[in-house]
Amino acid sequence: MKNPARAPKLGNHADKDLLRHENERGPMADESWRVLRIQAEIVEGFEHLRGLGPAVSVFGSARTKPSAPEYAVAEELGRKLSRAGYAVITGGGPGIMEAVNKGAHGAGSASVGLNIELPFEQHPNPHQDLALVNRYFFVRKLNFVKYSFAYVYFPGGFGTFDEFFEVATLAQTRKIDAGPLILVGSRFWNPMLEWMRVQLLAAGTIAAEDLDLFRVVDTADAALKLVREAARKSARGTVHSGARS
Repeated sequence: MKNPARAPKLGNHADKDLLRHENERGPMADESWRVLRIQAEIVEGFEHLRGLGPAVSVFGSARTKPSAPEYAVAEELGRKLSRAGYAVITGGGPGIMEAVNKGAHGAGSASVGLNIELPFEQHPNPHQDLALVNRYFFVRKLNFVKYSFAYVYFPGGFGTFDEFFEVATLAQTRKIDAGPLILVGSRFWNPMLEWMRVQLLAAGTIAAEDLDLFRVVDTADAALKLVREAARKSARGTVHSGARS
């Protein structure tokens, strides 16, 4: 599979420059060229991902060590998803992302990484069949959502929660037809869901049915079962013939 990736640039400030206040920006011509760069980045994603087939986006911490139990579960899930005929899409970095790509790579379906240029932490893992590099977070998130029919979340930090609530909001507001958001690791996720019940639901800021958006599991097999259930309900979840169980 064609790999258009370049190494992410450490210290890239594309998002920061875009979000500068009007008084801090350069000439208007620079802003106009920025729009064209954003357009080119969006088009690149569309061109390289449109033929991907049924895909699952998997999120989680870049800081998870290979010795951590969740790393092993993520690698197992990547392998089982790939063998079942589902491409996997991760952020392309280390930690959980690396584990999922590592499991999926060479197992039958595409192992995709949507890398991001950051001032620290992010470097592309070597287990990607297709690696794209984004300058802008919002373009990266567009690609995660547009080309997946299911979304799996391992324990993570601010970035994982950003991606979690982004998809949860899109599903809640019917902007996407998403199956349940699959949360791997009950010890990590159950306290947050309980907080939602005790605080958000009690305050009336969410509806009871909003909590049906989530399913908590602890094993790769349980996550795969939910992915298959989501696939049966989604036009984007049809697996090509020849996939292994």
